[in-house]
Amino acid sequence: MAEHKRVPSRRRKVLRVAACAFAALVVLGGGAAGYAYLKLDGNIKSVDINGRLGGARPPAATDGSFNILVLGSDSRAGENGALAGGGTGDTARSDTAMVVHVGQDHARASVVSIPRDTLVDRPDCTDANGKAVPAARRAMYNSAFEAGGAACAVKTTEQLTGLRMDHYLQVDFAGFARVVDAIGGATVTTTVAIHDRGSGLDLPAGEHHLDGQQALAFVRTRHGVGDGSDLGRIELQKQMVKSLLQQAGGIGLYSDPVKLWSIGDTMTKSVTTDSALGSVTSLVGLVQELKGIGPDQLTMVTLPVESAPGDPNRVVPQQPQSQQLWAALKADRPVPQGVVSAQPQNPAQAAPTASPTAVPKAVPKPVPKPAATATARR
Repeated sequence: MAEHKRVPSRRRKVLRVAACAFAALVVLGGGAAGYAYLKLDGNIKSVDINGRLGGARPPAATDGSFNILVLGSDSRAGENGALAGGGTGDTARSDTAMVVHVGQDHARASVVSIPRDTLVDRPDCTDANGKAVPAARRAMYNSAFEAGGAACAVKTTEQLTGLRMDHYLQVDFAGFARVVDAIGGATVTTTVAIHDRGSGLDLPAGEHHLDGQQALAFVRTRHGVGDGSDLGRIELQKQMVKSLLQQAGGIGLYSDPVKLWSIGDTMTKSVTTDSALGSVTSLVGLVQELKGIGPDQLTMVTLPVESAPGDPNRVVPQQPQSQQLWAALKADRPVPQGVVSAQPQNPAQAAPTASPTAVPKAVPKPVPKPAATATARR
């Protein structure tokens, strides 16, 4: 992984020493430690993004900042089918997409969620088998992963944002649930009850500590809260990310070798990376670089969008707000305040509504319309 310069604080120096000590242990140690390194290294699946995309890409930043494309796959293969339900056949799309911009001092980060139903001009790609995938106009953003895999998703994201995706991380449903369980769950607070038959989530209002399967249902919930839109679901995903960061920061990872091994084994089995991150030492290096970033140093927003012309079920980037957002990140500036202030409300943390006024007896209640049938792919 390319070196990213940073301005260390005393706390970050301590964390860096801990991370480097672990890396040295698994790389240089003999016996059990050497076996641990080989096992963890063998867990990691990686994709050669640079080799597939070549040089026709946005230039990498030279100030120490960098970008990571994080995708959540909706594959139902293996364990995923039992956890997620529904059906996608043999295909997989990017159910969740986040562009993570890490600032040059590595003490802050901005995360931009890209709605999966965003219409984009998808560039021509080459899939994992070397097959050419033609360009497409007004294609759904999440179709890039389905059409051409990780490299096509990265290329589409780079064309949309103008930013170089220096790294790539992918996790599927089962991997997400395993990671949540490995760190001891996640705590979320809701001000409204959530009942979603599709995701299986059933929560009363209040504070809840969720296990992996419940956390997966939480980030996939759409019809059980708010207006049922994907934009509302993205707000739940932001809430979960901050909860996981809070949980991970309080489990004493480096003081407990057994826990360190367990989490390392789980995480390396659960992610697919770009080839530059495809080793234990590279992943440890990335984690060390991000250790100073907690929930309070994270700005999370959704790409500003509006309804697509002629298709109310799809969205397009809203201008000029979207371009202003990407320009700010390219210059390593904070997310524009206009974008932050216009973010959707988290439907799980909506203000309580007043009790509805009783209907007079002389006025019959309207007959409710049949509910729309949910699609299999959630």
